[in-house]
Amino acid sequence: MSEKIRYELDPYNRLVAVRGGLSLPKQRRVLDGRFVMGKRNSLEYRVKSPAGSSDNVPHQLRLKGTWSLTANHNLKLTLDRSSRSSSGDSFTIAGDIIDVKKNALMFAVTTKRDMSIRTTYVLEMSGIWQADENNRLMFKVKREPLKHDTLLFDTGWEVNKNNEIIYRYKRWHPGKRVKKMHSFILRGKWKVDGKGVLKYELDAKSNSAINFRTSLGVYDRNYIKYELGILLSQHVRPVERVITLFGVWRIKRGSALFFDVKCAGGKIYSMSFSAEARLTPRDTISFKLKSPDATCPAKYLELRFELNHALLAGDGSAFLRVLRSRGESSILVGAGCRW
Repeated sequence: MSEKIRYELDPYNRLVAVRGGLSLPKQRRVLDGRFVMGKRNSLEYRVKSPAGSSDNVPHQLRLKGTWSLTANHNLKLTLDRSSRSSSGDSFTIAGDIIDVKKNALMFAVTTKRDMSIRTTYVLEMSGIWQADENNRLMFKVKREPLKHDTLLFDTGWEVNKNNEIIYRYKRWHPGKRVKKMHSFILRGKWKVDGKGVLKYELDAKSNSAINFRTSLGVYDRNYIKYELGILLSQHVRPVERVITLFGVWRIKRGSALFFDVKCAGGKIYSMSFSAEARLTPRDTISFKLKSPDATCPAKYLELRFELNHALLAGDGSAFLRVLRSRGESSILVGAGCRW
């Protein structure tokens, strides 16, 4: 009967083979190697065995289970039954989130080799970014076509000066007495859909976006503002966030109403709206946002705001002349409506 081997993880993210048990003294051997992400975000540990090694230790160990994020922002893999028999209940990999993309998360893992040499490598997880019902960020790790694991980021996110979402968190490091601050930025663009829902669009081509639960938006001459609350596990009340996007309103002949927002590097991106426009007795232009719902083309959102025509860039003057010629009539802009 072959001797049973169990595997553990040491503080340096190295796999440790443990022999023995209740009747025999335990023997521990550190296996030099590194973790690798396999298909469908499964986990593999590839052992760098010395030449001529005859130990009954595999060169590669495949681990399957459910991914989660610990309170210290480390990766945790809770193993399924097929892996637990030889590897315990879970593995927690300590490391730092060094970058995020529209469909990926990069996690830096530091390990230790002979002569105290430390090396760092990166695990890349594939998935999608979303927000939960409490407006917390979460990364859905793809396992199967219709199955995902959830990495929940239970610290409040903010919006930086470039109108990007930034997530900051503190974590303990081995041998340190104080927590160290870390952060990552989700690079994207804000968007308001036809129902007035605020979204953060990570990829315009695939329409990948994070939807947030907010109050009704406030639209003014040089900004769009939404308020929301982020309910965190350690808080009784939601953490309030006010998202204010400053920009310039612009109208284009034969097209929609735009709000131009400045982002990183001074670049400008445009948020487009469909609206009903009417000239007011105060010689301002009143806009009522319109839903692009094809099943109800006459439906309007309860979002109204007024602009002085002098504030409208683009074809603002020409649009004002058309409004004045219409008298009491309104003009539809956007969603295929021309003026």
